[in-house]
Amino acid sequence: MIGWLGNAYPWVKAAHLIFVIFWMAGLFMLPRFFVYHQEDGLSGPQAQRWVERETKLKNIILNPSLIIVWVLGLMLAANSGLFSGAPGLGWLHAKLALVVLLSGFHGWAVGYARALANGRARLAGRTLRLINEIPGVAVTLIVILVIVQPF
Repeated sequence: MIGWLGNAYPWVKAAHLIFVIFWMAGLFMLPRFFVYHQEDGLSGPQAQRWVERETKLKNIILNPSLIIVWVLGLMLAANSGLFSGAPGLGWLHAKLALVVLLSGFHGWAVGYARALANGRARLAGRTLRLINEIPGVAVTLIVILVIVQPF
């Protein structure tokens, strides 16, 4: 199955990268929204505006981007021979592990948005600010793995 994308490969790769950028933008924004949402209070008109913003971010950017990133990424992985047992793809295994963890972070963020919408803040603002760094660290490691391919 190696090379099955043919001439479409650079287009699929470009689309994958574009939607990774959209997904990461959303993952950078949503925890920051949580901080502002909690600081403004969990009830009242301002809180409702934050719920609307968070919902739009999830429905318009985050969730569609996650799906497209996974579909295109699996196509690229298959094209590289990941499912055919091609050698030298340790970096891709590590990248996929990080993407699975980042997808878990996405799921956590969606769940936390739901909790805030229901008036339940489980984390302090300082903790949310620290959590906001997780996507940046993950994407840094992913880019290094993809460009350097250290193993």
